[in-house]
Amino acid sequence: MIVVVAVVLAVLLGAFILIPRHPKSGRTKNDQSNAKHSKGAKVYGKTEISSHNKRTDCWIIIKDKVYDVTSYVEEHPGGDAILSHAGDDSTEGFYGPQHATRVFDMIEDFYIGDLEK
Repeated sequence: MIVVVAVVLAVLLGAFILIPRHPKSGRTKNDQSNAKHSKGAKVYGKTEISSHNKRTDCWIIIKDKVYDVTSYVEEHPGGDAILSHAGDDSTEGFYGPQHATRVFDMIEDFYIGDLEK
């Protein structure tokens, strides 16, 4: 029995070590996110962002980063709640207790630039 457990653990550990962190570059998802947020990112002013305040054109600000979530509006589990801060700062709502931790990874897919300081 101990031998079987040891073999299973060895296989799992070996797979963990041999599987690359990211299939294309060896980087983690967070490394990619940080690369997206580099100094070459597009910068948007509040006036421009505020014009994207509809179901069919929805941008939000989270911690001074701008996200185009238009394609996600219809899929949002909270229904139209996502539209309550469309074109505006959504940081407080985003970090609310209603969100599972996976949204912190998902939001990076919608990143388009930074808020003008």
